[in-house]
Amino acid sequence: MKKLLFFYSCLFLSLSSWNISTSQGISNPGYWQQHVDYKMVVDINVINYQYKGNQTLVYTNNSPDVLDKVFYHLYFNAFQPGSEMDVRSRTISDPDRRVKDRISKLNEDEIGFIKVRSLKQNGTTLNHEAVGTVLEVELAKPIQPGESVTFSMEFDGQVPVQIRRSGRNNKEGVVLSMAQWYPKMAEYDFEGWHADPYIGREFHGVWGDFDVKITIDKNFTIGGTGYLQNPNEIGHGYETGKVKLTKGDKLTWHFKAPNVHDFTWAADPNYIHDKVKVPDGPMLHFLYKDNDKIKSNWKSLQPKTAALMKYFSEHIGKYPYEQYSVIQAGDGGMEYGMCTFITGNRKINSLIGVTSHEMAHTWFHFLLATNEVKHYWMDEGFTSYIGTLAENEILGIKNQHPIEGSYKRYIKLAISGKEQPMSTHADRYRHNETYVTQAYSKGSVFLAQLEYVIGENDLKQTLKKYFETFKFKHPTPTDFIRSAEKVSGLELDWYLLDWTQTTNRIDYGVNGISEKNGKSTITLERIGLMPMPIELIVNYKDGTKEGFYIPLQMMRGEKPVDAQTKILKDWAWAYPEYEFVVNRPKKEIKDVVIDPENKMADINKYNNTN
Repeated sequence: MKKLLFFYSCLFLSLSSWNISTSQGISNPGYWQQHVDYKMVVDINVINYQYKGNQTLVYTNNSPDVLDKVFYHLYFNAFQPGSEMDVRSRTISDPDRRVKDRISKLNEDEIGFIKVRSLKQNGTTLNHEAVGTVLEVELAKPIQPGESVTFSMEFDGQVPVQIRRSGRNNKEGVVLSMAQWYPKMAEYDFEGWHADPYIGREFHGVWGDFDVKITIDKNFTIGGTGYLQNPNEIGHGYETGKVKLTKGDKLTWHFKAPNVHDFTWAADPNYIHDKVKVPDGPMLHFLYKDNDKIKSNWKSLQPKTAALMKYFSEHIGKYPYEQYSVIQAGDGGMEYGMCTFITGNRKINSLIGVTSHEMAHTWFHFLLATNEVKHYWMDEGFTSYIGTLAENEILGIKNQHPIEGSYKRYIKLAISGKEQPMSTHADRYRHNETYVTQAYSKGSVFLAQLEYVIGENDLKQTLKKYFETFKFKHPTPTDFIRSAEKVSGLELDWYLLDWTQTTNRIDYGVNGISEKNGKSTITLERIGLMPMPIELIVNYKDGTKEGFYIPLQMMRGEKPVDAQTKILKDWAWAYPEYEFVVNRPKKEIKDVVIDPENKMADINKYNNTN
């Protein structure tokens, strides 16, 4: 046959099989999170790219608050001339090259939209208004704490020309990249509603179960989130002729996805579908265009993807679903529930690299579902860190400092004058370049440098503890740093505060060496505002050396060091200088080097040695 039809496992894991404890091991014992159950039926017209949908959503208010309104995201409305995404892209000095002014030039039959035709709460019709990419809903009756209500909706949609993430007919010819395609309930948490307009950044969603039926032209193959419930009807039935079809017939694909916070799919009439089983892990699905130029690389990608899945499961926590799909779609690389969209016309190392990054997003932020709009650096930065380490091992790169590039990009930004605190809302950056560097590079350095602060083994254990405690939840930066504190026994709030909520920079230097009675006094100075513990080496002219470790007083302890390293007295941050003595005359000292392994993001390396 021209295509290989999808055959997903029929397994549907019930919510009860997932650990969503809201107390054990969590910093806030009163933690709660909302829950949604979606049932959606959608019919796609692949000629005009419009669709009609019905949605039944059971919303459970697990908060202690009475809710008198709700909000939905209507993401496709961003792809219209004059939208916030359009205007922002045309007014920022360095727009995303994929967007630029393209939205402003869309015709009526090319724009995206989601139009809600009717909405009811427990059968009562509701007043609602679409305001850009957000649907504002006035409830007929407030939702009480602990109450579940049913929202029934009819909606129409149009898939936009592919510009950013989702859309139709991307540059590689994939017909439908269906991300953020349905009316999606906004998240409500301890901070209130998160009904952010879609201007171009990331997402936040409510955990729940999805039951989705997609009716589409019979020639299309679908892949994405969820387990296919009717494989015999879609796959084997069609192949063996048990399902009689005539020209123009459609098929309905029925998926169920347990305990996810989004539902994404892609469809194309010319997908090849390959499967690879990870030992003691999920089934991997690969969907890519039937194109001789890319087939070889996509075949080579498959064992590497299995190795990546094993690496992430071992170094963070076991992947909990029964499948994962790598799908040629979208506009570069973007992570979704149980799958990723990537562009496929790449060299093999690029194909592996983008797959590594997007698969790592399954942990950061899909399973550890931080609010990406506010804490994007925990998403992109943590992913960049662990993805780079995975590539370094699996591709056999053997780079002794694999995060070095992130350090360099961060330091370049830090001295440019363009840096903003990482607590800045993702859409509020003056420059896209600043956002990208801080989200990916400074976020990656956060973890790499934390290893310098608490030690390699404690960082590894922190990642595992963080995952085990907060999977299927919405952790915050404080939740992560508290995990690190519990593993290391150190006080680390200063590190989180200075690195993410300020633009304080690290700059330590060797100020001088003086001699008295055959002993040398070495004077160090803190020039930057951000505190750090200090590792240094004194190299002697005879080829020997001594290692020293200066704990930061506010850490209230020190990381493990090897037996040859001398632990000195604490350095209190407010003191700009620090002195210590070595039992060798100055003339025997070759040099003194702060941070010899370059694990500290010191903005001026030139003064790190005398």
